[in-house]
Amino acid sequence: MMRFCLWVTAAGCYFHFKEEEESPNLVLVIPFCHTPDWNFEMRQPHTCFSGLHLILPQRRLLLVRPPLLLLLLLFLSLTVSSWLAVFFCGFSKPGQQQVPSFEFNQSLNKNNAHHSFAESVLDRKDSRTSGNLLGSPYHNWELFASDFQEMLHKLKIFVYPDASMNQSSSPFARIFLPNPNPFHLKLANYFSEHMFKVALLRSSLLTTYPRDAHFFFMPFSINALRNDPHVHSEASISDFVAQYTSRISREFKFWNASGGTDHFYVCCHSVGREAASKHYDLHNNAIQVTCSSSYFQRLYITHKDVGMPQVWPRPPEKLLNPPEFRHRLVFFAGRMQNSHIRQELMAVWGNDTDMDIFSGNPPFPYEEGLRKSKYCLHVKGYEVNTARVCDAIHYGCVPVIVSNYYDLPFSNVLDWSKFSVIISHKNIALLKKILLSISKQKYLSMYQNLCLVRRHFVWHATPRGYDSFHMTAYQLWLRRGVHRLYS
Repeated sequence: MMRFCLWVTAAGCYFHFKEEEESPNLVLVIPFCHTPDWNFEMRQPHTCFSGLHLILPQRRLLLVRPPLLLLLLLFLSLTVSSWLAVFFCGFSKPGQQQVPSFEFNQSLNKNNAHHSFAESVLDRKDSRTSGNLLGSPYHNWELFASDFQEMLHKLKIFVYPDASMNQSSSPFARIFLPNPNPFHLKLANYFSEHMFKVALLRSSLLTTYPRDAHFFFMPFSINALRNDPHVHSEASISDFVAQYTSRISREFKFWNASGGTDHFYVCCHSVGREAASKHYDLHNNAIQVTCSSSYFQRLYITHKDVGMPQVWPRPPEKLLNPPEFRHRLVFFAGRMQNSHIRQELMAVWGNDTDMDIFSGNPPFPYEEGLRKSKYCLHVKGYEVNTARVCDAIHYGCVPVIVSNYYDLPFSNVLDWSKFSVIISHKNIALLKKILLSISKQKYLSMYQNLCLVRRHFVWHATPRGYDSFHMTAYQLWLRRGVHRLYS
């Protein structure tokens, strides 16, 4: 788009044409001083008055001497033109970056957030479409995007062959094989655990050559172990995992080559926090990719382990309910008996007319509460994590996270303060005051940023773009470079 600006100074008037940010600028200078000659395409600053220089580096200057008889008429016309320039150009500087409108981002979300076209637009606009108040939801988009692309080309993961065994070859086959129906309602809370394996086995990151691998995936499922009648209990699960780790260290040389530091396993079940407790190297060296990423958990090591989003399988929400149609302030529904924080929430705010807070199921569809509310609460239950954070993101409801010690997923890439509200347990009584203090402009910026990051909290059977699988794999990529002892 052609931009036209005009500036009037004591030295002359400046016509500024700009078609693109990357295009060179053309500036027309009409001096009010006497100039004896005509000079075209000057590349050096031109002196009109003694001591006055027009410092315009790398600009093309066209110098024109107007007829003296027309100076008065020109002055009058410039007065009118200057006001027109203000009208067309506003008060922005010539090089100021233009922030795309909120409507542009909203229109992106009228389609599936993971549609290839929408993703390509988001990839180009990235942090520049994040609103004019809070800024980008990424700590450093350019650095992340560049490193992410390198990861897609270079990262390789080897999966131990148990993940491809014959179903009838072992009574424990289902513990290692990918779940044939991860969308089953019984598995919904553990959807991420199962989808990681499904996506990895269909991913370009997979390698069958161990020597090319940066990481080795141990494909047992904690959720499957919990539901297996041969194992089931937490103590038996720990025994099984310890025995499996010892077996692969005997049968393959890869574990011993690194002491397990380039090995990882995935779990979203709450009992998974104790799975590594009976194998010293598994706990201390291997990477735990977990939904229960709590600083307070004794077997979770922040700089080593990886926090993964707990996603409930929801149908695509192609058209988000816009902010102006979200008339309820707060929504929360869940069990109260396993959390004193939730009990306090219910006692303080359960009867507030601006909030929809329910013990158990709400009297209307759960999804409706997420669609019609500005803010949706994630309040710590038995663990720091629940699927409510991703539910809120999926339906365009700004998450309010009341869960101390939660190592939020992808927090080294995403700035959660730009699209969520984080409140300490001790501030439950101040919940409404905190939310009402957020200005409309700030809320719209948070909503806009939320629309940008939604794609990171969706799983695909065949991974693509910046989805949950690739974002989790990127966390592994950041932990690469383990020194190997074998040649």
